[in-house]
Amino acid sequence: MRKRSGFGPLVFFGITFVLGAYFTFAAVQGSFGVFRRVQIEAETATLTLERDRLRAEVARMANLTERLSDRYLDLDLLDERARDVLGTIRADEIVIR
Repeated sequence: MRKRSGFGPLVFFGITFVLGAYFTFAAVQGSFGVFRRVQIEAETATLTLERDRLRAEVARMANLTERLSDRYLDLDLLDERARDVLGTIRADEIVIR
């Protein structure tokens, strides 16, 4: 009869523990872990707000461009933009900043 060594179960449970610890660490802090997911969700929220702000800016600029186009010319807006770009005022105007 052969005597069994006590190292077999110890090695098995040691390897099982190391693998379990590795996969737990990877699930929490790895590239696809819980912390990375929270970080990605926060970045998504920030970028969504930035996208919405940029869309509003594009809509505003499209409105101004439409109002200065050949099809529809807003003379007041044209006058305002020309004065702002050129930095001029009329003699009878008062500027309040």
